[in-house]
Amino acid sequence: MKNIASISLGPLSLDCNFKTNFLGHDFEVVRIGTDNDFKAAEKLVAEWRDKVDALGLGLVHDHYWVGTHYFHQRDTAKLEKLAGDTLVSTGARLREIVQEWSLRSAQQELNSFFNNAKVLFLSGTTNYRLASVMGEYTENLSFADPVLQFGAPGLLHSLKALERYAAGSDPVLRFGPEDRVLPSLAPAKLVNKVLLKRAVRDADVVVASYHQLERYGPEDLDGKVVLTSTISPDRQQALKERGVRVVIDCSIQLFEQTVGLNIIEAMILAALGKPAKEIAHDDYLEIFTDLDLKPRIIYPIEGKKQINRFAFVIHPLSQKYLTNLKPLEILSKVSPPAVMDVVEKAIAHTPPMVYSPVEGIRSPSGVEAKGWLITVGGTPKQIMSHSPEFTYRQLLAAADMAKKMGAQIMGLGAFTKVVGDAGVTVAKRAPLPITTGNSYSASGALWAAHDAAARLGLVELEHGKRIKGKAMVVGATGAIGSACSRLLARTAEEVHLVSPESAKLLVLEKSILQESPEAKLVLASYADSDRSIGDMDMIVTATSGAGKKILDIMKVKPGCVITDVARPLDLPAEEVAKRPDVLVIESGEVYLPGEVRMKQIGFEDHNVVYACLAETIVLTLEGRFENFTLGRTIEWEKVHEIYKLGLKHGMRLAAISGVNGVFSDEDIDRVRRLALEAREKAKHPSGQHASGPDVALEE
Repeated sequence: MKNIASISLGPLSLDCNFKTNFLGHDFEVVRIGTDNDFKAAEKLVAEWRDKVDALGLGLVHDHYWVGTHYFHQRDTAKLEKLAGDTLVSTGARLREIVQEWSLRSAQQELNSFFNNAKVLFLSGTTNYRLASVMGEYTENLSFADPVLQFGAPGLLHSLKALERYAAGSDPVLRFGPEDRVLPSLAPAKLVNKVLLKRAVRDADVVVASYHQLERYGPEDLDGKVVLTSTISPDRQQALKERGVRVVIDCSIQLFEQTVGLNIIEAMILAALGKPAKEIAHDDYLEIFTDLDLKPRIIYPIEGKKQINRFAFVIHPLSQKYLTNLKPLEILSKVSPPAVMDVVEKAIAHTPPMVYSPVEGIRSPSGVEAKGWLITVGGTPKQIMSHSPEFTYRQLLAAADMAKKMGAQIMGLGAFTKVVGDAGVTVAKRAPLPITTGNSYSASGALWAAHDAAARLGLVELEHGKRIKGKAMVVGATGAIGSACSRLLARTAEEVHLVSPESAKLLVLEKSILQESPEAKLVLASYADSDRSIGDMDMIVTATSGAGKKILDIMKVKPGCVITDVARPLDLPAEEVAKRPDVLVIESGEVYLPGEVRMKQIGFEDHNVVYACLAETIVLTLEGRFENFTLGRTIEWEKVHEIYKLGLKHGMRLAAISGVNGVFSDEDIDRVRRLALEAREKAKHPSGQHASGPDVALEE
C-alpha cells in the first residue's frame, strides 16, 4: 500500500480520504486543507513527510516561465524544502500537459470556438503556457494580473505586455504571495472590482481557478465558457446556477472523488519511484494511453452549449434609408435634393460602425449564435460609382472591427458582395473567414418560388418537386443567377438564361449542359428580347441593376411567379402594382430558430432575415468557420449543403412576402383568380388580347 498526503492551502471543507488502485499499486490518499493558512501548511508538511510515499501541494503557486523569465515561488520552495527526501509535487508537470491537451481538445470538439474569442485570464503569469497556446487561436487576450495584484485600473491585452509586466513586477511580488502583497493597495482593488466584473461580462472565455470564479454571479458568467480545474459535482452545479455554458476542466477524473493534479502527479511519482524532474514526457504519454484518458468538457445546462459569434455587413439600400437617422430625416425635409445628394456622397466615406447586436438565435443542437450587424455608409449608387478598392477598404475595416469583437466569420450583404470579384479579394485580405451568403440566397430563392408556385396551383409540380413548365433567370451570369440557373435546369422543363454578358452566358450554358445533359436551355441578352417571356411560369430576377428596368412586367404571363432576389429590388412597387394577376415575391427570406433580438432590418418579425445573413448564421451554428461562398460561380454542392445545414439547425422558409408585405391565403387566391380570368380572356379575345393592362384597369 502506497500512501499519499496532499497539503492544500484550499478550504478544509474539501478534505477527503480514500483508497484506490492506480498504475498497478494500491493507494491510500488523504487531502488536508488549511484555509489559506501557510503556517499550518508548513506544520502539516513536516508532520506528514515521513508517513507517506509522496506529498502533494495544493493551491500553491507553481514555479513558472513567462517569456524568457523564470519565476521562482519562494513560499512553494519553502514547502518543497520541508518535504526533505520525500517525493513532492505541485502537479506542475502534469498540469502543463493536461491544460494544453484540454484546450486543444476543446477547440476540436467545439468546432474552433476559440477562433477570435475574447479570452480573459484572471492570472496570466501563472497560466502563461496556456495563454501561449490560446494565442494560436485568438489575439483577443486580456490579463487581469495588474488589477488583482496592484489594483491598477487597467488590463493587459497581449502576451508581450504580459511578459513585460511579469519582468517588472517580480521584484515586488517576490516578497510574498499574491493575496498578501501590498495591503495598502486593497482599497484600489475594491475600486477595480467593477472593472473586473465588466471584463468578465465582456469575455467569451474566462480562465480562472474555481475559487476565483466563485466571486462572480450569473450576471457575469451567463453564457460563458470557462477553463478551470478540479470540478466536482457540487462545483458543476454552482457553475450551472451561474449560467455557464461550457466548463473545460483542466484536470483528470480518475476516481469517484474529484482531486487536484497535485495528488495525481504525487501518485505517479510514488508508483514510478522517482521525482518529477526524472519523469520523461514519454512516461506521461504512456500513462495517458494506458488509462485511456479523455479531456473533461462539461455542459452544465442540459440542452445548451456554446454561443458562437458572427458579423454581417449591411449598407443603406437607397438615399431614403439614410433618413432613418433622425438628424438626416429632419435635414431631408428642409433641404433641396442636391443637399441630400452631397450627404449621400459624404456618408459613403464614413468608417464602418455597429448598427445592431444580434442575440437569441438557438439551434436545436443546443449551440447558439450571437453577432453584430456592421454597416458601411455607401448606397448602391455610391458603391457602384467608386472603384472596387474603395469598397474593399471599407469591408476590410469592418472585418478588423469584427475580429476585435470576437466574430469567427463575417458575411457580406447586398451590394458589398457584388463589387469587384464578389468577395474573393476581401477573403484573401481579411483576418477572418468570409462568405457572401449567395449559396443560401440561391437556395432560398428557389425554395420560396417552389412554395409560391405550389400555393398558387397554376403550374404542375411532378412528384411535388419538378416543375412542368418554363422558367427564366434574369441576371443568369451573376453569382446567385448562375446557381439558380443550374438548379432550375434540374427541375424545369425549359430554362431561359438572360444576361447581356454574351461570352459568360455561353460558358454558363456549356457548364450546365455538362452537369445536366437533358436540360433544355434558351439564351437571350435581355428579358424583353426573349419572345417567350409571355410563356414563363416562373421568373427569377437576380441582377445588380440598382434601379434599372430589367423586364417589362406587362409582357409576363398571368399567374407567373416572379422571385425578385436583387437588393435593391429589380421590380419596384409601382411596377408590381400594374399586374395584380402576377405573384411577385421578394426572394426567400429565412425564419431563424430561437427568439431573436436585434434592430429592424426591414421585417416586422426580428426572426425573419435575408437568406445571405441566414447563411452566415447557419455556418456559425455549425462551427464551419471557413470561406464558404465566394466569387461569381456558386457550387451546386454548397447550395445543397447549406440548405441541409439550415434544416439541421432549425431554419425554415419565412412567410412569402412581396412589396406590400406578407401574402395571406386570400392574397394568393386573389392572384390565382385574376390570373385564371386573364388566361380565359386570352383564349377568347373580344377584339383585344387580354394582357396585363386590361387586368390592371379591371382592378
